[in-house]
Amino acid sequence: MAQEYRLKIDSLDLRNGEKREAEVDGIEHGKVLLVKLRDEVHALSPNCTHYGAPMVKGVVTGDGRLTCPWHGACFNVASGDVEDSPALDPLAKFQVTERDGAVYITGDEATIKAGRISSNVKCEAEGQEKVVIVGGGSGTIGALESLRKNGYKGAITVISREPYPPIDRTKLSKALMTDIAKLAWRDSAWYESASIDIINDEVTEVKFADKTVSTKSGKSHPYTKLILATGGTPRRLPLPGFDLDNVFVLRTVPDAEKIVAAVGESKKKKIVVIGSSFIGMEVANCLAKENEVTVVGMEKVPLERVMGAEVGKVFRSALEKNGVKFYMEAGVDKAGAALTDSSKVGSVFLKDGTQLPADLVILGVGVAPATEFLKGSQEVQLEKDGSVKTDERFAVEGLRDVWAIGDIATYPYHGPGGDGRPTRIEHWNVAQNAGRSVGFQIGTGARQAKSFIPIFWSALGSQLRYCGNTVGGYDDLVLQGKPDEGTFAAFYARGETIVAVASMQMDPIMSHSAELMRRGKMPSKSELRGGADVLKVAVPAAVEM
Repeated sequence: MAQEYRLKIDSLDLRNGEKREAEVDGIEHGKVLLVKLRDEVHALSPNCTHYGAPMVKGVVTGDGRLTCPWHGACFNVASGDVEDSPALDPLAKFQVTERDGAVYITGDEATIKAGRISSNVKCEAEGQEKVVIVGGGSGTIGALESLRKNGYKGAITVISREPYPPIDRTKLSKALMTDIAKLAWRDSAWYESASIDIINDEVTEVKFADKTVSTKSGKSHPYTKLILATGGTPRRLPLPGFDLDNVFVLRTVPDAEKIVAAVGESKKKKIVVIGSSFIGMEVANCLAKENEVTVVGMEKVPLERVMGAEVGKVFRSALEKNGVKFYMEAGVDKAGAALTDSSKVGSVFLKDGTQLPADLVILGVGVAPATEFLKGSQEVQLEKDGSVKTDERFAVEGLRDVWAIGDIATYPYHGPGGDGRPTRIEHWNVAQNAGRSVGFQIGTGARQAKSFIPIFWSALGSQLRYCGNTVGGYDDLVLQGKPDEGTFAAFYARGETIVAVASMQMDPIMSHSAELMRRGKMPSKSELRGGADVLKVAVPAAVEM
């Protein structure tokens, strides 16, 4: 039951845009975040509902957004509602008053302690409308949340070949977590209350003219609106020996379970990771503590293609401190069988003749769009990489009431330096925000997409934050901080325009930069070289994406 609680502060003397945490008298560990916006003070839960980041270190924008300093989740200051992924639950909002030299909030103890409120998605499906979502990943959970929150009352069916509801897939490579209860975003009761049916099956064909989806089990599912969100399929190496046992990819919970089982409880395994991009580097870092891990990469330094050589050196150094060994600028020739069991891998041979002993091999060599079910379609012409071309709203070109999101979508990118170039971005958070955008369109009937800047993060010794995209390339880098100590902000420039920002241990530079990018207010390369501090640039209300 709601009641009034006194805060352990004397007044609401804040400047517009200022944030302050305040303890709640009478509630152990109870806190709220006070934010002043347009001369009004708001009281909200103090921590992000995604991974618990302190929102007092977040970013307040002129149009009333509060952005998480870690992963870019965004909330509406006036209501606490989620505006951008990856958070799903809103922040709790409390009435705040000041009288007789004291400050009070009104709320119930349980909500103050929980630091969030549950999403109100309860719904009894009605009418003839039916959304079918093909795929069960990040884009799907974003679409589901957004559909129900934005008033869609029709039936919803999810068809996924993964035998579990949408999970936090980032925890697979970063922690090799396999417990569905800890990975799943929502429990079965949530889907039931929202009238969402999840079917474990594989789509084999879409008959767009008939508006039906056919599955491997022989069933046909009608739709009025269709969202394609099938994600990516891990690539394998078409080289001798890589069909042996104990050669793994990592995309699903069963993939992680197989790796964990191969490592075993005793650990101390020789593990070769092929690929020095994000998945390979994350899983190498995760396994390095109790195993002998070697990373094989084609670049000069890890992540060079995306992050550049200077920043790539930082990641290599961080993982080397954790015991990871590297063979860079290396080509793979083949895999050899183990001497004790010819069915299992025992070594990896590089093209220069080097032989790396291996109890198991993990491939992190990229993913291909999972669009096999569309290859025979007359209505959809796949791009050269197998992706589906969409417009800014993620609507599939040439089709009505069909959208594609996530790893399979190539869409016009309008962030800094993008100039509308067709771009496919394999970021977990991009998929979820795209799903939120499509859900918003279907739920409200809007024709305008919700704009967002791509954001991702990675666990590479310390936590990496990244925003923007280098679809048009970059030709210069402004590096601030102490890279040798793993503390830096890297600003990627194309001409004078900053097109992407990466940071480690310098929060909230990434989140602040993302909000500035969204508004076309990011400092130029010359301004940054001249000493401009991104965090001192106010974030205005107007959006220019």
